[in-house]
Amino acid sequence: MRQALLGACLALDAAGLNHGHAGNISVRTPAGMLITPSGIAAGQLDANAMVQMRLDGSACRCDDSYGHSGQLKPSSEWHLHAAVYHARSDLNAIVHAHPPYATALACARKSIPAFHYTVALSGASSIQCAPYATFGTPELATSIVETLGATGRACLMANHGILCASDNLEAALSLATEVEYLARVYSLTLQTGNAVILDEQEMQRVLARVKDYGQPQ
Repeated sequence: MRQALLGACLALDAAGLNHGHAGNISVRTPAGMLITPSGIAAGQLDANAMVQMRLDGSACRCDDSYGHSGQLKPSSEWHLHAAVYHARSDLNAIVHAHPPYATALACARKSIPAFHYTVALSGASSIQCAPYATFGTPELATSIVETLGATGRACLMANHGILCASDNLEAALSLATEVEYLARVYSLTLQTGNAVILDEQEMQRVLARVKDYGQPQ
């Protein structure tokens, strides 16, 4: 699991979805969560750097299960990850990143509407922009949880970046890639004039169909 987190961090950088010390990734564990450490660029990480902690923020010294004590400081956004796991039992992996097109929309405080049917891959008929709150605070965590609601798996974060979550790490990474692609196409669409938005009735049909999209697990 630690190696998978490291691979995900490197994949985000390689895809241009993140850079430097920005962003963080976590996966749910029986004890709480495993999360990337604070302030270390992906290229400087190793698998042992990942931080095991409980969802209440306390250190988890599960040496018999994980073999790691004396851990690094967890990501400053641990509140955000913990709050999402508390609120949504269907989500087991979270990717927070600062990809350029989606972050640009977030800085303009624009959501991504149903201009393209694949917006439904986010679990909702639009990818909403969560209200701004200071990074690393419980207030930001609350903003994200409320924006995701009961079914959403992705949102923009005002003046900040994106958050994508799914039932596994691979799916969360894939969703982050999709959100950035949609943000790029939406930005290009706005340059040609106003985007034509699919109505809610059609998006509900699409949402029903994407539930069976892809190969069975």
